[in-house]
Amino acid sequence: MAIAAPAHPVAEERYDAKGFWALIAVMFQGAFNDNAYKFVLIYYLCDRYADPAAGRPATWVTTVLTAMGLLMFALPYLMFPGLAGALADRFSKRTVTIATKWWEVGVMVVGLIAFWTDSVAFMAVMFYMMNMQSAFFSPAKYGILPEMLPESRLSWGNGILQMGTFVAIILGVGIVGPLMDLGLGVYWLSVFLIGMSTLGLLASYHVTRVPVACPAQRIPLNPWSGLGKYFKCFWADHVLFLTMVGGGFFWFIGGLMQSNVVVLGESVLGWSHQYAGYLQLSIALGIGFGSVAAGYFSRRKIEFGLVPLGLTGMTVSAALLYFPWTSFPVLTVLLFALGWSGGFFQVPLAAGLQHRSPREMKGGIIAAFNIVTCIGISIAGLVLLIQPIFMPSGKNVNPYNIFIAGAAMTFLMGLYLCFRLPAFILRTALWLMGNTIYRVDTRGQKQIPLNGGALIVANHTSFVDALILTASIDRPVRFLISQEIYKVPWIRPFAKIMRSIPVSPMAQPKDLIRSLHEAAAAINNGELVCVFAEGQITRTGNLLPFRKGFERIMKGMNAPIIPAHLDRLWGSIFSYSKGRFFLKLPKHIPYRVMVTYGEHMSAESTAVQVRERIQRLGTEAYLDRKLHEPLLHRGFVRMARKRPLHMAMADHSMDTLPYWKALVAAVTLARKLRELTGEQPMVGVLLPPTVGAALTNIALTLMGKTVVNLNYTASDDALDSAARRCNLTHVITAHAFLSKVSCKVPGKAVYLEDVRKSMNGKDQLVAMIMAALFPLRALERRLGGARRRSPDDLATVIFSSGSEGEPKGVMLTHFNIVSNIEAALQVFPHERGDGIMGMLPFFHSFGYMATLWLPLAQGFRVVFHPNPLEAKVIGQQIYKHKLDFLVAAPTFLQAFVRRCLPEELGCLRYVITGAEKLPARVREAFESKFGITPLEGYGTTECGPGVSFNVVDFRAPGFFQVGTKHGTVGHPLPGVSVKIIDPDTGEELPQGEAGLLHVKGPNIMTGYIGMPEKTAEVLHDGWYNTGDVAFLDEDGFITITDRLARFSKIAGEMVPHTKVEDELHRLLGLSEQAMAVTGVPDSGKGERLVVLHTLSNGDVERLVAKMDQSTLPKLWLPKYNSFYYIPEIPILGTGKMDIKRVKKLARELDVGG
Repeated sequence: MAIAAPAHPVAEERYDAKGFWALIAVMFQGAFNDNAYKFVLIYYLCDRYADPAAGRPATWVTTVLTAMGLLMFALPYLMFPGLAGALADRFSKRTVTIATKWWEVGVMVVGLIAFWTDSVAFMAVMFYMMNMQSAFFSPAKYGILPEMLPESRLSWGNGILQMGTFVAIILGVGIVGPLMDLGLGVYWLSVFLIGMSTLGLLASYHVTRVPVACPAQRIPLNPWSGLGKYFKCFWADHVLFLTMVGGGFFWFIGGLMQSNVVVLGESVLGWSHQYAGYLQLSIALGIGFGSVAAGYFSRRKIEFGLVPLGLTGMTVSAALLYFPWTSFPVLTVLLFALGWSGGFFQVPLAAGLQHRSPREMKGGIIAAFNIVTCIGISIAGLVLLIQPIFMPSGKNVNPYNIFIAGAAMTFLMGLYLCFRLPAFILRTALWLMGNTIYRVDTRGQKQIPLNGGALIVANHTSFVDALILTASIDRPVRFLISQEIYKVPWIRPFAKIMRSIPVSPMAQPKDLIRSLHEAAAAINNGELVCVFAEGQITRTGNLLPFRKGFERIMKGMNAPIIPAHLDRLWGSIFSYSKGRFFLKLPKHIPYRVMVTYGEHMSAESTAVQVRERIQRLGTEAYLDRKLHEPLLHRGFVRMARKRPLHMAMADHSMDTLPYWKALVAAVTLARKLRELTGEQPMVGVLLPPTVGAALTNIALTLMGKTVVNLNYTASDDALDSAARRCNLTHVITAHAFLSKVSCKVPGKAVYLEDVRKSMNGKDQLVAMIMAALFPLRALERRLGGARRRSPDDLATVIFSSGSEGEPKGVMLTHFNIVSNIEAALQVFPHERGDGIMGMLPFFHSFGYMATLWLPLAQGFRVVFHPNPLEAKVIGQQIYKHKLDFLVAAPTFLQAFVRRCLPEELGCLRYVITGAEKLPARVREAFESKFGITPLEGYGTTECGPGVSFNVVDFRAPGFFQVGTKHGTVGHPLPGVSVKIIDPDTGEELPQGEAGLLHVKGPNIMTGYIGMPEKTAEVLHDGWYNTGDVAFLDEDGFITITDRLARFSKIAGEMVPHTKVEDELHRLLGLSEQAMAVTGVPDSGKGERLVVLHTLSNGDVERLVAKMDQSTLPKLWLPKYNSFYYIPEIPILGTGKMDIKRVKKLARELDVGG
């Protein structure tokens, strides 16, 4: 039977903290006085009537008085339940609370008189009156809680209330014995209790004001009148009924054990009132702390999975108490464990009772529940009376029998509850999974309605997605799952308990429709249904295209769609990471996952719209991630300590450098550079991609410096501008490098050759000791001061290519880079030890992220080469080191086609290209020669840099998951969201329409250094305006049309330069870049196209002759007199076309057409 939700609106998250804590104070004081007054009577009468000579041993008297106390406590709850509940519903529960506190003050005053008269009957009447006011306070006390607190805080509130109640109970019990042992008489104790009652009365006036639950409620003259309708509520709701049974049992076993502890301590072990009170305190503190723990471990929901755990703990603890322990510490530990388990058992039951009860009947239902609990307490009293009644001759009562009997009854109760509601067992398994192997963090729980049907649509990452979703909320969910998965032996029992709906896309249409109709009927019946709209567990690591079956389920519905995103399950053993399920070790234990529920969407929402919303929930989850290794250098240090002998890096001058030696070298270099660079927060690096440059970056990052890798292909003015904006005083470089390039070092040059000469054996020994023995934070402090490192610290400033204008310094944090690395690795299956070719310079954002930190922080091998144009040498290095990844711009791929042999690149598994559009001619030529398809991606420096990638398609019998669409730049990376904006109106455009591409994610820069105005132009509410024109297809693939700067507006029409370039190359059958198209001003049409080329005159004439065969609009085709020869196409050091230089040349060469 499923656990259905009650009929309640979604509660607000806010609550009146002052009013809540006032209620806790009132409750605490009331429970304290109730029990203190009871045990004043018990101890007073025990001392008065215990007489072994008369056949009344202390054990016998204590047991009888304790049992009578339990019965007299329960009596008013049994006599006035209907009246007490009706008052709590007819009047504000706050009003009832204040009235009962006035009543209590009166009882305490008269109770003092009863002690003064020394009349046992008078004392008994006052004790009854005290219990009677508690009976009238109870429905208001428990009923007001859900009216004060949101549902997400109800378990927490009950935990606090239960802890306060039981601490107060035991303080009330425990304080009486020691005070009486100290000689404090009943009169002074009564005065003390009068003062406590007065404080409770004052606190009651600060309780949160709540409205009347049912103003029309009739106050019955018959105190049991109307109880029938409340008990019918229990019978009608199976879970509510079991809550009542469990709650009644808790108070029975609690009353039995508490009273039995008094008998054990005082009468069997012969301890004083003080030590007997300590035993009581142990069990109560256990209940208190267990209740708070239960509230915490409920994770902001009502967690019935704690019930079997609590029952198990109670059974074991009570069974261990059967043994005749005489050690005070052992007994206190066992009693504390018993109480702790009781708190785990009681809190979800109390929260469930309050949550599921209809608001207008809450007081009455709690009063009816009080009858059941008092019946349990009464039975406990009768059980205690059985032994002394049948052994009046003075024989000792044996409390150990009570403990073992209690253990047996608790075990049987656990079996009963789990048999009647198997969901208890499932929830327990899910709770254990979510708090041991996994650690589930849930966001947006308030989006789950407390009642009524809804369809949850979620992404599908692993085999345990359904279990994680179920564990994240307290309502039952029915899942549509694949028939094949449903039949898996270890899944089927869980699927049946969860009443899952099997569905098979390969089934007959009528069977498929039957499953969809069953899901629709469940939603109409007020149930939650969940569908994984991708239809399959992702094998690519990306969010797959959504199927449209759920649109049919929701057709004509008046229920919401709730988007849900599961984050970080990729990488678990139940996901397809590393190209396989199960056969891998978990990365971390506990494995942290996050479930995020989004705002409700209408039933008419399309698959494309829901997918887009879930993608944005993924971005929110990524932004809130707690990274396992949040700092770049820490990842490298940990990897070096785990894989000390494995190859880390190599270059043309160094065959291989293991991780351990790389770490020692970096620490040695950091110690030297710290002396040379001082306290300046940013340090420049002017080096090509080599082992020396990598070690320099690692050393500076270990020191806490922000690294600025300077573009050595830029002009001296550009270098000076970068140094000035970053306030650079020192730049790390090398004599050997400067002898090969013509650039001026901005600031003071620190030469690696000189630093290396200054190192000696002592430096290396100290570095080895630090690398081997120092904890990470101590290592950081020794190398870079005591400042605490944060993921939000700047890792680097990378200056944009300046292909369209002045270079801008992009500030990227450790969090930006690490998040981008995690996302990229999710979509490219890999193993530690894989190799990457590092040919991109570190001043290029892809070079910095993908060929420097990604391999070194993840245990890869990387081989550097300083010149990306030396394709033949690079091909030989790939072949020599058997590398797996090549990251290169399309310009560089053309050189591989010309100069490398097919076998030299035969070991590559992935060729990833970006920086500029991948022409089809280049892709086809590369694939034809090397047998591997380049995967086009997209990124910008401002995005750290990765935004999207095409990945390898997944094919298997019955499965096809598209990862690549030629001509697109792929799906956004996990955690990255994109949207298309109309450049004129700023409105978001629908799928298929082209506009400005905006990106949001954890990889987005913090801004441009020293350029707040420029930052404000491109960053808005976390969204970065890329300036690229793009559109999204229905599967979520991004197609970049062109940079906005690479359009010309001709006669009012936007003409993309890149499309014209591709067409001109196609007409001549060229695979290499030989033409660059740009625009120049035109007085008639606004702009016209100019073509800069490296062709011969004959090729130009052939091209012009073939332009009539082009499919492009005539307006887009350049005229014959618009072609200009240049020696070479301007290329930046990153491999991008130098658009700024192309425009300048076009204006210089053009004479007006």
